[in-house]
Amino acid sequence: MRTAILEMLEHDSRLSPEDLAERLGLPAAPVADELGKMADEHVICGYHTLINWDKTDREFVTALIEVKVTPQHGMGFDKIAERIYLFDEVKSVYLMSGGFDLTVIVEGRNIKEVAYFISDKLAPMDSVLSTATHFVLKKYKDHGIVLEKSKKTDERMVVSP
Repeated sequence: MRTAILEMLEHDSRLSPEDLAERLGLPAAPVADELGKMADEHVICGYHTLINWDKTDREFVTALIEVKVTPQHGMGFDKIAERIYLFDEVKSVYLMSGGFDLTVIVEGRNIKEVAYFISDKLAPMDSVLSTATHFVLKKYKDHGIVLEKSKKTDERMVVSP
């Protein structure tokens, strides 16, 4: 039941316990109880709406920052990641395999604000060895959702007898 509930909520977080119960063919009470348990266990961490901000007048930039760090003795990468994710500018932090250790996703009103975050807050941290920043130019698909379908037009010339 848990996996089914989570998959449905991941697709549409607006579903109520009653909607979920109906789709599962179960009474609403056990579904609501399971939702409460999953929230208490931090399996369900929040409910979000995916917004295509390019369709609004909100101006901001998103950057993905590759960060190489020196893990702290006894705490590995967790303590460094925690220090980083506590900054308001940081939207996500992921531990990575490969050529760098952490991916940090940040948002700012403009490139200058993101640059300030990197140069004055992130890069000076004791454990940070280096950073490489990549700015998002356009989002095509986010969290499994295509944000804007391409408008294909037939550019062939019409030929008629």
